[in-house]
Amino acid sequence: MPAPDTRLAHLLAWLGDDLGHTVAGIEPASQDASFRRYFRARIGADSYIVMDAPPPRENVRPFLKVAELLRGAGVRTPVVHAADPERGFLLLGDFGTQCYLDRLDADSADALYADALASLARLQTGVDPARAGLPAYGEKLLRTELGIFREWFLGGLLRLEPDAAEAAALDRAGDALVASALEQPQVCVHRDYHSRNLMVVATANPGVLDFQDAVIGPITYDLVSLLRDCYIAWPSARVEAWMAGYRETLCGLGLLQEGDTARFRRWFDLMGMQRHLKAAGIFARLWLRDGRPGYLKDIPRTLGYVVEAGAAYPEFRDFLAFLNGRALPRFAAEVRL
Repeated sequence: MPAPDTRLAHLLAWLGDDLGHTVAGIEPASQDASFRRYFRARIGADSYIVMDAPPPRENVRPFLKVAELLRGAGVRTPVVHAADPERGFLLLGDFGTQCYLDRLDADSADALYADALASLARLQTGVDPARAGLPAYGEKLLRTELGIFREWFLGGLLRLEPDAAEAAALDRAGDALVASALEQPQVCVHRDYHSRNLMVVATANPGVLDFQDAVIGPITYDLVSLLRDCYIAWPSARVEAWMAGYRETLCGLGLLQEGDTARFRRWFDLMGMQRHLKAAGIFARLWLRDGRPGYLKDIPRTLGYVVEAGAAYPEFRDFLAFLNGRALPRFAAEVRL
C-alpha cells in the first residue's frame, strides 16, 4: 500500500483551513527536475496552481523575490495569490496547459520565438544587475556545473575514468568555457529559459515559469538555452537568424557594441557548450540519484550541440576527440533509451 501523501494533506488543509477556500478538485499539474511539485486546483470558477516545495530541500523565498523582479521588468510571471514560505506552499495563477514545447513547429516557431525574445529583452534590460541582489554566476558556480558533467555523466552513468591526457583536455576545455562566460556583459539570467518553462498564453505571451534560480551572469546564457533547447532542435539556419536578430536587438538597447558579431557568436557557442555539458550531467543525475530516466533520451541532442559548436574552435579538438572517441560511443552502447 502506498504511503500517505502527508504533504498533500497539509497543502489541502492550508488551502481550506488557513485561506478559507473550498477546493472543488485538485490534480497533479507537473513536476520539474527538483523536489518541487505542482498541483492544479479548482477553487470556485477559477483554476490555480499550487506549489509544494518541501523544506529544507526547497525554499520558495527566491521564487517570490525573482517573481517580483521579473514582473517589475515587464515579464509575465504567475500572480502570487498566497504564500506560506515556512511550510513551502504557494497559491499561484494558472497559465494553462500549453507550454512552448507542445506548440512549437516549423510554422509557429517564428512567432513564438519572437514573443520569447521580446520577453527576454525585457528581462535583461528591466532588472538592474547592481541592485537586484541576485547571486553572481561567477567562476565558482560555472566550474561546479562543469563538475556535474564529470561526476554524474562520465563517472556515474558511463563509469568512465579519463586518462591523464583526457583529463587535461577536459580541464583546458573547462578553462576556455569559463573564461568566455566571464568576459561577457552581465545581466539577469533566468537559467532555464526554454520550451518547457515558457507557456503559451493569450495576452502578453509567454508566461514564464521556473525562474527561482536566477542569477547575474553572461548575456548569452538564456539566449542559447532558448535557441539550442535540450528538448527541441531547429535547423542551423533558423537558429542563426534568430540569434543574429537578437544580437541586433541587444545593440539597439545598448547592451552590446555594434560590430561584435564574431565575438558574440563565440560567446553564444561556448556558453551553450557549458550549459549543455551541465545539462547532460543533470540528466544523468536525475536517473542515478532520483530514479527518473525520462531525461536520458535528451542527452544525445544535448551533447550533439556540444560537438557541433566545439568543432568550430580548434582549442576544443582534444576534448571533442575524447567525447567522440570514448564518451559518446560508450553512452550509445550501454544506455538504453
